[in-house]
Amino acid sequence: MTPDEQRAVMTDVLDQWKSAIDERDPQRVAALFTDDAIFQGLRPYGVGRTAVADYYAAQPRGLRPTYRILETREPAPGVILGYLGVDFAFTDRPTIAVHLSVLLTRVGNGWAIGHYQVSPAPQSPPD
Repeated sequence: MTPDEQRAVMTDVLDQWKSAIDERDPQRVAALFTDDAIFQGLRPYGVGRTAVADYYAAQPRGLRPTYRILETREPAPGVILGYLGVDFAFTDRPTIAVHLSVLLTRVGNGWAIGHYQVSPAPQSPPD
């Protein structure tokens, strides 16, 4: 798979992820993950779609992610690794900047998130 094809697959899945979060639909977010996905948001990790749905159901209304794909790789056929910058905007508090690693796996004719790992983005030193 070419880098452009990797990026296109990653964009397709993450656009659906963003849309489901924007519409506050935790079940739709969870449906983008594999049954046994390892999910690490900014609090303790969980495994599977129920953990993903529970995590996003607990998020405040108005949460809006904006993502930038920084890198993609294809470590094996049917697997795409993505490294992203994501800003999670809120209506009642400052935006949180994070780094996100996702591992997409081919499932049937589509792709699903099998691993999701968030880490806080380092703060830039003041000028």
